[in-house]
Amino acid sequence: MSHSLDEFADRLQEEVNQEVIQKYGERVYERWSNPRFGGRMESPTGYGRVTGNCGDTMEIFLRLEGELVSDASFTTDGCGCSAVCASVACELAIGKEPEKVADVTGEMILQVLGGLPEDDVHCGFLAAKTLRAALSEIS
Repeated sequence: MSHSLDEFADRLQEEVNQEVIQKYGERVYERWSNPRFGGRMESPTGYGRVTGNCGDTMEIFLRLEGELVSDASFTTDGCGCSAVCASVACELAIGKEPEKVADVTGEMILQVLGGLPEDDVHCGFLAAKTLRAALSEIS
């Protein structure tokens, strides 16, 4: 009984994985299945919290060392696309000066991912807006 249940669960998981790849592409699937930069940061240099029109709330935490962003992380109560976009925003921020991080746009985030379906495009813009909110906390 247990063996057949495990096989069923494995097949079901593989179907879900293939559906995600079909709908969102390999880049999004890779980030969805191997999340990066998730979690709260203690004593960040910059912090932004934004709730999008979709109802998703995203937080981005930045840490500066010298003139560069040395670390970034995020949380979100939103969908998988919100988490994937926040992860890309963090990646694009690390190692850059705040002035360069301010240039990160929703379009740039979507480009890294190879695009998203129309219903999910707003997630890239929410991530960029949250990143700018975190930058605004840095003096």
